[in-house]
Amino acid sequence: MERSQDLTLGLLFAGLGLAAAWQAGSYQGAGGTYPMVLGVVLALCGALVMLRAARSKTDAPRQLVDVPANLVKALAAGVIYVALILPLGFYTASALLMLALPPMLGFRRPLYTAVVAASFVALVWIVFSLVLNKPLPPELWAASRLGG
Repeated sequence: MERSQDLTLGLLFAGLGLAAAWQAGSYQGAGGTYPMVLGVVLALCGALVMLRAARSKTDAPRQLVDVPANLVKALAAGVIYVALILPLGFYTASALLMLALPPMLGFRRPLYTAVVAASFVALVWIVFSLVLNKPLPPELWAASRLGG
């Protein structure tokens, strides 16, 4: 059952990624580059899941979620994150999520968590601001400073 689940899930992700990349190819100008890359990455991840499942020797059933409480915590954090993006800004909300979620799920290395959060925010800034030249909306603290 595990093997067939992974094959099906991998096929679903690969198909969804290819469909997204195909659709993004019809966008005008450079606007489709980012969604196309994401679609290709999703398709590759789906193909890797299928490959891993095809090479697997076990087909035993498995639990969908090992710790249901952690799933609820992660979903709640996701909802709060989305709600904070507009009032605080994408980078601030993302940094807060990256700092809060690991301890909520039981990870107890604060320095490592801080380094990963800072690296993630820096990577997102580099991708959107420098590579794609599509800066995200200004942060609350930056907007208030610029406006008055």
